[in-house]
Amino acid sequence: MEAIISCSGRQYKVKEGMTIEVDYRDAKPGSTVEFPDVLYVGGEGEPKIGTPNLPGAKVVGTVLGTTRGKKLIAAHFRHRKNSRRRVGHRQSYTEVRIDSIQA
Repeated sequence: MEAIISCSGRQYKVKEGMTIEVDYRDAKPGSTVEFPDVLYVGGEGEPKIGTPNLPGAKVVGTVLGTTRGKKLIAAHFRHRKNSRRRVGHRQSYTEVRIDSIQA
């Protein structure tokens, strides 16, 4: 069974047992998290498509921990002004294992 969920303005195609990285949530490892915004459920029989969400459907997962993304560098340079700036950013993510898809 597979589903497409919406979380923090992004869409994820998930299957049971797979691991995804979503935007950081303040949740302890081992706790459960629910994704109520399910856009599509398919894989067994007739696919169900929401307009925009499926009523009563949800995806349940377990928090595995937090991870950090790749470091991004932003550099600002102004020509002939003796002005340079270099800023780094590293995004935090929450790693979630999908346990069940309920439609």
